[in-house]
Amino acid sequence: MAAELQAIDRHSEQQQHEDIRKKSSQYLLPSRKPSLQQIPEDRKPVVVGHEASPYQQCSYTQGAMNGINVLCGVGILSTPYAIKQGGWLGLVILVVFALLAWYTGVLLRRCLDSKEGLQTYPDIGHAAFGTTGRIAISIILYVELYACCIEYLILESDNLSKLFPNVHLNIGGLTINSHVFFAILTTLVVMPTTWLRDLTCLSYISAGGVVASILVVMCLCWIGVVDHVGFENKGTALNLPGIPIAIGLYGYCYSGHGVFPNIYSSLKNRNQFPSILFTCIGFSTILFTAAAVMGYKMFGEATESQFTLNLPENLVVSKIAVWATVANPITKYALTITPLAMSLEELLPRSQQKYSNIIILRSALVVSTLIIALSVPFFALVMALIGSLFAMLVTYILPCACFLAILKAKATWYQTATCSFIIAVGVTCACVGTYSSLSGIVQNYAT
Repeated sequence: MAAELQAIDRHSEQQQHEDIRKKSSQYLLPSRKPSLQQIPEDRKPVVVGHEASPYQQCSYTQGAMNGINVLCGVGILSTPYAIKQGGWLGLVILVVFALLAWYTGVLLRRCLDSKEGLQTYPDIGHAAFGTTGRIAISIILYVELYACCIEYLILESDNLSKLFPNVHLNIGGLTINSHVFFAILTTLVVMPTTWLRDLTCLSYISAGGVVASILVVMCLCWIGVVDHVGFENKGTALNLPGIPIAIGLYGYCYSGHGVFPNIYSSLKNRNQFPSILFTCIGFSTILFTAAAVMGYKMFGEATESQFTLNLPENLVVSKIAVWATVANPITKYALTITPLAMSLEELLPRSQQKYSNIIILRSALVVSTLIIALSVPFFALVMALIGSLFAMLVTYILPCACFLAILKAKATWYQTATCSFIIAVGVTCACVGTYSSLSGIVQNYAT
């Protein structure tokens, strides 16, 4: 009898944990969160046509908001710097990337519809290239998520040290400056949030990322118009040496494809997905362009890697913009790192998958992002590297490659030609941008 009660208790505990995870998964994570775990065949929902399954609960508006929240992240802060690097004509790259991102997003939908039970990006990789495809895409998405967490810490350090430049800490004979201090402080703040099993609360809070992005752009406009900073700088039409960095920065802005399959799978009416995708990318592009043009016209060649670092320190609106920028990544950090943490936890022996061990593992993961953020504190170059390498793969190259692998027999000649063209553009941009980003990081170390 006692053994039966223990078995029932264990089953109840497992069921409760599963319910929590299902509840959390109903809310799409705001950063580039993929669903990387392979769903057992007997638990995959069977979807007939576009009929809504129990997992499809999002309306058009909710789907669009999820998509905008994915795209309108920290990338918007560096769009003025991208114009500084590539010149005004570099904005053509932003528009071209937007159009190609919409097209490859539609290709992902075609891939998801090709077989029953496909719900995530790794599922598409598995359908296209087998287990190797699933593992490769999962690793790429995991590394991208990890790199984004590093970028969050660099951003927090840069902006908080702008607000409080004189903060420092003396420990014995060691002096910790404001940049290092705030990077460590941010790490200590976000670490407990990574220990949570139910991230629903953070999902709701981080959905404010859309509002925060709009608020920051409005503050930038207010400072230029009302506070009379002005839009006097003209800039250059084209700066060829800076184009590779601009490619990476613009590419980062559209690195949300890891989540688009999840958004598609969550819709009540899946036929609305192309329109939702167009709304997300269109709205985000308008916001990116507005921030880029206003920021560069205001600060010109003095534009820094994040335009918030250029805002006048004595203005209340500047402080609102900086605090909005600072608050957003703190809520997104745990949501971004959790998929990677969960995959690492599965590598532990069953007997070692205790909550205390999970806390240790996740804490170590967070500390490792801090170490790298302090070692490579170059916000724009790290962003350009992520955009050049991972965004080109996830957003442009892999959707086309998977589409051709899965649906080559049904693809028309112009679809095949278009996919081949996008793959060629993606590979070229990835090589050029990655080389320039890594070269810039090395040069910064040398100086």
